Amino acid sequence: MKLVGMMDSPYVRRAAISMSCLGISFEHQAVSVLRTFEEFHKINPVVKAPTLVLDDGELLMDSTLIIEYAEALAEPGRSLMPADMAERVRALRRIGLGLAACEKTAQMIYELKLRPKEKQYAPWLKRVEGQLLAALAGMEREMATQPVPREEALGQWQITSAVAWQFIHATLPEIVAALAFPALNRFSEDAEKLKEFLKHPPIGPGVSVGSTES
Repeated sequence: MKLVGMMDSPYVRRAAISMSCLGISFEHQAVSVLRTFEEFHKINPVVKAPTLVLDDGELLMDSTLIIEYAEALAEPGRSLMPADMAERVRALRRIGLGLAACEKTAQMIYELKLRPKEKQYAPWLKRVEGQLLAALAGMEREMATQPVPREEALGQWQITSAVAWQFIHATLPEIVAALAFPALNRFSEDAEKLKEFLKHPPIGPGVSVGSTES
């Protein structure tokens, strides 16, 4: 299988780390939805990252759906989601916060870096920034009592949270300060030292920040 997209995208990266944690083998194909649109279009006409190309040529899109497929392929008993329903609900809530934060960051990136300055709409940016900070505040509360992440105890919500923070702080440092979210920053920094995170670094040679699930 081939996972298509750039690792500076939190969506591509969470899919890659999750698949590795689940023991699913894949090849990473670094193609950008922005800089190499036509190349991506030849793989998937929808041009959505991440795209997973299955062995039979079938295409799957959206990081959450790709991870769901990987969960189905994993060995029995191997999962990144808790079996207990109450714990699963908590994990889903935390994942939702991380994905919301990534979505709002992507909206701000497109507005600030792709739209001409004279066409940027300040009230919209202010609204999206407020949504982003609210999501991060929720993530910070969730991280306040979390221990140092361990390879053998990684779950989907920990992966999503750590990847989301790295992406957000790297792309919007002037808006999102590490000092404002110390628990989240600490957790993400510790997670970045783990084997599966090191296997899929967020930036590689010739890669620029800003590729998202689009």
